[in-house]
Amino acid sequence: MAASYISVPRDLTKVKSKVMFNLTKRQLICFSVAALIGVPSFFFLKQIGSISMAAMGMMVVMMPLFFLAMYEKNGQPLEVYLNHFIQATFVRPKIRPYQTNNYYDALQRQAQAEKEVDKIVRVSKENEAKRDKRV
Repeated sequence: MAASYISVPRDLTKVKSKVMFNLTKRQLICFSVAALIGVPSFFFLKQIGSISMAAMGMMVVMMPLFFLAMYEKNGQPLEVYLNHFIQATFVRPKIRPYQTNNYYDALQRQAQAEKEVDKIVRVSKENEAKRDKRV
């Protein structure tokens, strides 16, 4: 009698629930949208050119949605990965200086600000006293 074994993944966080046809909900939605866009584009392109050109055009139109459905890197889907890439490459500055904001620095800044305020108050009182002497 032969024993049959079922492989169980070690990391259960990577297991995704399948909805239909052994596809996840995300894959079903992306494939459906790809079909809704790709099939009409095929018939439109078939009227303009040959069938092989229409098939290639349909593949070009549908391929981004297939990538959205299937691509995943480090547990992140394609749009999250692309968002991080765009943020790091184009939006955020290339040189990010190291900055700290610790409690001691905050106390020093507060003390410096209080010294500046005291100096401004002292100077204004001296100026007021000089004006009172003149009058």
